Order: sequence, then C-alpha cells, then structure tokens
Amino acid sequence: MNTRVLITGGAGFIGSAVINDLEKDHEIFVIDNLSFGSRSFIKTDDEHFFETDILDRKKIFEIMNTVKPQIVIHLAAIHFIPYCNQHPYESSNINIQGTINMLDACAEQNVEKFFFASTAAVYPIYEEAVSEVHPTGPLDIYGLSKLTGERLCNEFFLKSNITTIVCRFFNAFGPNETNPHLIPEIQQQINEGKRKIFLGNLTPKRDFIHTSDMASAVRTLLQNVKSGIHTYNLGRGIEYSVTEIVESFERQLNEKVHIEVEASRVRKVERMHLLADVSKLKALGWEPKIGIDEGIKTLIEQ
Repeated sequence: MNTRVLITGGAGFIGSAVINDLEKDHEIFVIDNLSFGSRSFIKTDDEHFFETDILDRKKIFEIMNTVKPQIVIHLAAIHFIPYCNQHPYESSNINIQGTINMLDACAEQNVEKFFFASTAAVYPIYEEAVSEVHPTGPLDIYGLSKLTGERLCNEFFLKSNITTIVCRFFNAFGPNETNPHLIPEIQQQINEGKRKIFLGNLTPKRDFIHTSDMASAVRTLLQNVKSGIHTYNLGRGIEYSVTEIVESFERQLNEKVHIEVEASRVRKVERMHLLADVSKLKALGWEPKIGIDEGIKTLIEQ
C-alpha cells in the first residue's frame, strides 16, 4: 500500500516537481488555494485535491482528519521577496499562522513525518558557502517568517516527537515558475523574441538548482531521515552571476543577448553571494544531475 502524502502548495512551482517525482509510488493529496499555483501543473484528481487556504484552520483540520496522511510536506507560502516586503502582514500571516495550523493538525493526527520548506534567506550575508551550522540572521520579512517557521518546527518536535525535516531551499529554477524571479524574467523576455533585455543588479551570484533535482532531494530526505529533527541546505553548490545566467541563454540560442540595466529593477540592498554547502545532504547519497545549461535549455521555446 502506497504511503499517503499530503503536500501543501502542491500545485505550485516546486510542489508540481515534487508530485511528479513522488506520485509513482506514493498516494498524493494536495492542499492549494491556487493563488500562485495552477491545477494544470499537476494530474491530481478532484478526490485528492483540496482548494483550501492554509489559514482556514477548521478546514485544514477537517482535511487532515479525512486524508490521515503519513507524511506532510509543507510548501505553501508567499515567497517572492519583493511582494513580501510590500505586504509584510499578509506574508508573515500566511507563512507563520499557516504553518502553525499545519503543525497543530499534524500533531493531532500524529503523522509520521513533517517536511518544512524553509529558505536560504534565513542566513545573513556571507562571502563563503553557508552550511547548516552558520548562524542565521534574515535580511527581510520573508527570511524572518521562515526562520520563525523553523522555530515553530522545533517546538512541534519537542512536544510531539514527530520526525521533522527542515529544508532550506536556495534559488530554484525550472518549469511552472509563478513569480518573476531572475531566470523566468530572462526567459520571458527571450521567449518574446527580445535580444535586448532589461534587468536589475548584474553582479550578485546565486546558487541555482533545478526543481527536478530539488524533488529528488525531497525524496532522499523522506527516505533517509528516520527520527529526530534535522536541518538541510538544498542547493547545487555552484553560484552564478546574472551575466553568467544570460550567457547560458546565449549558448542555448547561439545568439548574442544584450543587457540593459533598468533603474527601477535595481535593488538598493543586495547580497553579493548566496552559496550552499550541501555536503550534509550529499552524505545521504543525493547528487544534483541537471546543470545550468541543461536546465535553461528546457526553458527556451523550441
């Protein structure tokens, strides 16, 4: 009998990749209010899909009691940092109160495992690769809300003894992106036929990881973390500047792409590096497989 897995935010960017990886040998249930995600991203039928907001505490408890999942993967959140900065109450309410609702419902159902999607934004600025033992220090409301979620997970584990996995996602890219992050912004302009594109800061470097590699990492963690509460970074361990990402698009197009810096896109506060030390995750046997060129190739319309 397949393990019953409930995924919040399952119809979203990373959720759809996780479902694609897990659905062949797990029974998948999805909670998503479709504010960012889309039913078209996943094949989940109506019996397994609940269009519900994680702030609806009563409904969440009802769904959990109906589904009785063994594993809960909590991905639902507002995570586009500019939006979070512009809407701090809305973002923190969803990211914190929504997590409280999920944790309380999981405790009531005594699930076997709880997976919490955190973020590299919990770290302050470092010049070197960051490991899980580096001190945290969020720079924005999103990172702060997710660090609060991590603390809530710790309290949850101490009270329930339910196996808890905290996974700090670095910069994801791949199909089904629903927010105007760097790579989808370049992708959109390229796919519109533009060879002169408008961007903001060009020199910051980020650790980009394809969503299919993230999904395989989620599987690895669910399979290997048997007890306790554990925190893992999830990145590729390689960082790229904005100009290097554009150069990758150029290689796939075999055309020159010109960049023009647009003042309205330039962030006044910016970290120059955000690189993951993923040795802890790799020690479980996981390895990323999709390089930046291979991943970007899939994003360009043929």
